[in-house]
Amino acid sequence: MALCARLWRFLPSGRGTAPGHRLPTSAAGSCRNCGPWRPGSSEVMGNSGAFRRSLLFSALSYLGFETYQATSWAVVVHAKASGVEEILAQADYLYGSGETEKLYQLLTRYKDSEDAELLWRLARASRDIAQLSGTSEEEKKLLVYEALAYAKRALEKDDSSFAAHKWYAICISDVGDYEGIKAKIANAYVIKDHFEKAIELNPKDATSIHLMGIWCYTFAEMPWYQRRIAQVLFATPPSSTYEEALSYFQRAEQVDPNFYSKNLLLLGKTYLKLHNKKLAAFWLVKARDYPAHTEEDRQIQREAAQLLTGFSDKN
Repeated sequence: MALCARLWRFLPSGRGTAPGHRLPTSAAGSCRNCGPWRPGSSEVMGNSGAFRRSLLFSALSYLGFETYQATSWAVVVHAKASGVEEILAQADYLYGSGETEKLYQLLTRYKDSEDAELLWRLARASRDIAQLSGTSEEEKKLLVYEALAYAKRALEKDDSSFAAHKWYAICISDVGDYEGIKAKIANAYVIKDHFEKAIELNPKDATSIHLMGIWCYTFAEMPWYQRRIAQVLFATPPSSTYEEALSYFQRAEQVDPNFYSKNLLLLGKTYLKLHNKKLAAFWLVKARDYPAHTEEDRQIQREAAQLLTGFSDKN
């Protein structure tokens, strides 16, 4: 529209001439009536046909310049968009391949990005590095807070991103390990809200559903002394049951079967809490035999194997 409005002022008299910019009527005569140019003459603009051709040339030149500018801007925007898409594709490939350190190295080069999709992936990568066995406790703490900062920025950039809500909740939970039981319990409500929002935005995301299951499992098995603290600090402390946790783990598995080794492990552990050893063994075997792509997968394999060994010992 701005281009059309500016071009409008360059057109000759008639329908295309903007009000207040109409050409003098004497300038519209034929060439036969055109005499030599004289200052002050009614023909001060020269030959009408030549003038119109000159004016048309100017208009087309202007249009060409404006088109060049608009096209150049579009190319820059497309290049930026394509660049982000390529980075995200690389990041997703590395994540799927279990290349935790390479993924972190890639994404930290773009830590000042304003793109929510890139930022929540960076939060996830920072957290994954923190979880590695070779990461020192001091480094882990720094990475946990770094991950929270990235997740918060992602959420600020795009409140409609289910992944931003999910990873913000995860990172708040991680930070609670360094801020004491009071902060951890207080944050529980915030965490639950963001997991529920993530599920609302994307009910097909098995991970968000799984995380709500973890939330329920955590408060179902909360030790008595923590419950006592929660009751002192809060009028209605967070609470849940193993049955509720199980419903989320089952729902996650229905949405995306075998998507995550930890969901298989927690199905087994929840059935153990509910004294159903047959189904517990079924899911623990699946967790033990799950193909390991990450260090977490390997840790889960070991835990599932130990729990199954406990079954054998008792039998």
